[in-house]
Amino acid sequence: MFLFNPIKIRDKEHKTELNKLNKMKEIVPSTCRMCHGGCQVNVHLEEGRVVKVTGNPESVVSKGYLCPKGAASPELLYHPDRLTHPLRRIGARGENKWERISWEEAIQEIVEKLAHIKQTVGPQYFALLHGTTRPYVDMASRFCNAYGTPNYVNVAHNCMGPRTMASVFTIGSMVAPVPDVYEPGGITPKCIVLWGSNVTEIGSAQGMNAGIMKRALIAAEKVIVIDPRRTKEAGRSSQWLQIMPGSDGALALAMIHVIIAEDLIDHEFVRDYTVGYSELLAHVGEYSPEWAEKITGVSAEQIRLAARTYASVRPAAIYWGSAIDASKCSFQTARAIMILRAITGNIDVPGGDIIPVPVTNVKLKSQFVNSEITGKLLLPIQNHRLAVDSIAAKKQSEFLSGKGMASTFKFLNVLQKKAYPLLTKLSAKKTPAAQLKTLSKLRTSKYPLCPVTHPPTFWKSITANDPYRVQALWIMGSNPLVTMTDPLETEKALKLVDFVVVSDFFLTPTAHYADIVLPASMWLEQDDVVNTFEQWCVTNRKKVAQIGETRDDRDVLIEIARKLKLEKAFPWENYRAFVDEMLEPANLDFDSFSNKQIIQEKMRYLKYREQGFNTPSKKVELFSTTLLDMNISPVPVYRAAVSSGAVVQSRDKYPLLLTSGAKSMMFFHSEGRQIKSLRKNNPDPILEINHSAAASRGINDGDWVYIETPACRVKMKARITDAVLPEVVSAAHGWWFPETPDYGWQKSNINMLFTADNFDPDVGSECLRSVFCEVYSAMPGAWEG
Repeated sequence: MFLFNPIKIRDKEHKTELNKLNKMKEIVPSTCRMCHGGCQVNVHLEEGRVVKVTGNPESVVSKGYLCPKGAASPELLYHPDRLTHPLRRIGARGENKWERISWEEAIQEIVEKLAHIKQTVGPQYFALLHGTTRPYVDMASRFCNAYGTPNYVNVAHNCMGPRTMASVFTIGSMVAPVPDVYEPGGITPKCIVLWGSNVTEIGSAQGMNAGIMKRALIAAEKVIVIDPRRTKEAGRSSQWLQIMPGSDGALALAMIHVIIAEDLIDHEFVRDYTVGYSELLAHVGEYSPEWAEKITGVSAEQIRLAARTYASVRPAAIYWGSAIDASKCSFQTARAIMILRAITGNIDVPGGDIIPVPVTNVKLKSQFVNSEITGKLLLPIQNHRLAVDSIAAKKQSEFLSGKGMASTFKFLNVLQKKAYPLLTKLSAKKTPAAQLKTLSKLRTSKYPLCPVTHPPTFWKSITANDPYRVQALWIMGSNPLVTMTDPLETEKALKLVDFVVVSDFFLTPTAHYADIVLPASMWLEQDDVVNTFEQWCVTNRKKVAQIGETRDDRDVLIEIARKLKLEKAFPWENYRAFVDEMLEPANLDFDSFSNKQIIQEKMRYLKYREQGFNTPSKKVELFSTTLLDMNISPVPVYRAAVSSGAVVQSRDKYPLLLTSGAKSMMFFHSEGRQIKSLRKNNPDPILEINHSAAASRGINDGDWVYIETPACRVKMKARITDAVLPEVVSAAHGWWFPETPDYGWQKSNINMLFTADNFDPDVGSECLRSVFCEVYSAMPGAWEG
């Protein structure tokens, strides 16, 4: 007998509906790329649409942390102003007049132009420029080398480059030491020095997660903050050294002086694992705390206290930020900080500054651990000296055009390509310092440790046509009119280049000067094995969306390379094939790896006891004979950011010291100004000014003010605070206004205030943290310039 049971039927129907709803809802594990952090996340989809991104609480990398930029990823993905198809310029440069074209047309035009340039005038007449380190850097540099151009331009000279070079010439590692805050050894640092970094206020940086760092800071017995601004961490630190902007090198040398003078060094480590201690001892005698007090503004007593704390509260770690990189003394400052780590025995110990162990069963693509991926040996030997920043560029060009030279070098290039596997093995046997020394000799750059073509010199070579003017430029993920020094010079240069391609998410001020604009995919539209900064692990990034015709820059690079007959350097049909090749040693393909989400390597401490350091001496080089051979000081020195004569002339009219570049949690450099949730929390460009400086100038909190230097003036909103000294002001960077017709890129662009003429002689970095200025009240209404 059949009994009708309406409750069971309703339950069945309810379960069916729930199943349908569950099928429409999905959570996909992935890795964020809204900044350098690499936070593991959960991407939430409903009916195939991304509705939110949240931190992954099970992640060993980020432990559930996610900053506002990461949470705003869906806004970027679906933003109505995103580029969704290729464009070709139909008006004058800067007019913002375009026609839609197909990908086939765009790529064909680029290929034809690059092939013509290479055949008629030479590959050096093409340059590729990008901004900060992004996932495409490996393919971008490889493309340049395979094509044959030495003109690979980015901002490494002002961002991470000086610190990387210091690591190479001190401990022999392209991977600079990082604080041991992920607890693989069960402990975190007892003392942490935050030097020129506000990492916990910006989200993450160089693979260091803000949430993880904050936990370590709370757990530490002592926290020392070195910063001209009172950051949040400075406000709750054990000691805050409020140095004058640009004086970090003087402070580091004085701390070395104290640690040696008071015999606080780690005797065993210095004796067994360093060279050059006697030379260092003789060198630092003059750099007393009293000497440094006059430069840094920090009392000698406070300098001694900081040095004693760092040397005696162990294990200790230093987390350094990009403030180190933006002065006339950037490389030497980074060298001094590396030496501080060494003489206190804090390198590669549990809870100290560790050298991560790279993942071994994956073919890593990070240029920091696999330099072959950049294809550096693919660049014809004679082309190194053709870079626009090479002292020998003009002579080399004349030499190569000499009678019989073309056929001679054609033969050598064929030989080089055939011997590429052997050259790669031989290169790998040389220490990083020896490799860089050889490269410097080949390149004869004006700045011997600059790892790329020097950007200010590059722009000047175009406007001055000296040593020559490139004919084609591909700008990838960069907005140099906003993010590089002397934007008016950059604008002038962009008008002079015959053919400009820009790849980006949006039409930017820079894109207005392009001939072809390519729509780039963002991280939610990409499949990837993430491996740039966190060397101890690789994580998955899973494609969950496709907006219009956007494409991964790496796929575009690979396709163009293959059409230019560079298949030997680019044997993969697409980027997905490259990713699968990365995973072959682990016997995984991308789909199976995405299920796994992460591969990590076990940390090994004190590696130097077994294998030494990868330097010529196999020890930490406090005194570097390699640097001496390159005519660079073998021990760290201090250079003032501004010469004394310039100080006297500038202080009357420009009595304030401007520091710029303090990062915001809401933005990644110049990105994010059109994202509503982010802009709501940071609507205006901010200038921090001390109460007394503001009062003497009749400035109220929230007033629009002008900041003026001998170069120009820009407009920002005043925030009156005691977080900066009375003689110092701090300005935001990366500002433009996408909501206005002309994007307002000159209005509040802090780079308008800097001139490209005062560089670190070693690495070419620019003085962006210490420029004299004046601040005064602005008239009501927007300034038109």
